[in-house]
Amino acid sequence: MTKPFMFEKPLGMRDTLPLLYETKTEIRNKMSNEIKLWGYQFIETPALEFYDTIGEASAILDRQLFKLLDQQGHSLVMRPDMTAPIARVAASKLLKQQIPIRLAYSENVYRAQQREGGKPAEFEQIGIECIGNDSISADAEIIALLVSVLQTAGLREFKVSIGQVGFLQELFLSILGNEERAAVLRKFLYEKNYVGYREHVKSLPLSSIDKQRLIQFTTLRGGEEAIEKAMELLENGRGKEKLIELKELYVQLKEFGVEQYISFDLTLVSHMSYYTGALFEVYAGQVGSPIGNGGRYDSLYAKFGWNTPATGFAIRMDGLTEALGEPAKAEPIECVLFSREQKREALVFAKDKRADGKRIVIQDINAVQDVDAFTATFSGVHFFIGKGGASRDE
Repeated sequence: MTKPFMFEKPLGMRDTLPLLYETKTEIRNKMSNEIKLWGYQFIETPALEFYDTIGEASAILDRQLFKLLDQQGHSLVMRPDMTAPIARVAASKLLKQQIPIRLAYSENVYRAQQREGGKPAEFEQIGIECIGNDSISADAEIIALLVSVLQTAGLREFKVSIGQVGFLQELFLSILGNEERAAVLRKFLYEKNYVGYREHVKSLPLSSIDKQRLIQFTTLRGGEEAIEKAMELLENGRGKEKLIELKELYVQLKEFGVEQYISFDLTLVSHMSYYTGALFEVYAGQVGSPIGNGGRYDSLYAKFGWNTPATGFAIRMDGLTEALGEPAKAEPIECVLFSREQKREALVFAKDKRADGKRIVIQDINAVQDVDAFTATFSGVHFFIGKGGASRDE
């Protein structure tokens, strides 16, 4: 009797079939090697963490956490991101290392989906964290590394869209007066609901000048001129230093020679609440959502008892693979078919081939019902059949 969910998967979970697996592995290896060349060291963290630490420190919404209990009754979560677990490791075990610390990872993260919408609940991220460096040069370094990693993966057409959380927050608070009102507008921006944003602004008890400033704010996108336009919206200078930092960041990105991939979006808001300064998203091809994101988060480590700045990025492998288009062709696999009488010769032949880097399947011919159908998918077929008979290739 067939079970009701025998061929189904939990909401948001996916299977990865051989060709896509091979493609992702090839891309991952290229990216990892490039990250290592910049001096970052890879680490791993457990898939399960304590809710009271990682669950609460993470910026992922509580309803998106996969929660469970261990045998001792402790509340656990499947890690929803990698930034918080790495903060735990660095704050507890790496304090004696030379600061700044440069770490990297390639891991799956888990975020529960409330309904079917094509979004994965488990997906792989590859990324880096630069810990203990509060300089603008660190922000420029990680963005330049991000560009280099994407180029190494084979991506040619993409944009890194940069915003500034500090400027946005200062502007909103100076006009709106309190965090509650600012949070409402940030939500509209995060959802890219600019019509709703404008309608809400019109309904606020503000002067016509302040309403116009908030409306003009939504146009702060494009090249370096977007920063100059942002300067004009400031009345009392609050937030100006954040824009000056952004201009310096752009100068340093030009020194890395990556300015062609850079644009600015001062309306950029992340669902990750721990960002404190420059933040960014990566867009590519026809992919409808960002394939990567990152930025500066200088307050997170205080939750683990270490008051230190940090910045980093994460790339979603599923999004990047989609942006790259057609998967790589599967590497050729050859087949050795043998009968019992020539099995020894077949095994020696296969071993020698593998020593030369060839991918070889060995198969007892007596266990194959249709030889022609079975061998049709291989790039080469080698027969070791019969008593004392010579082998032959096809």
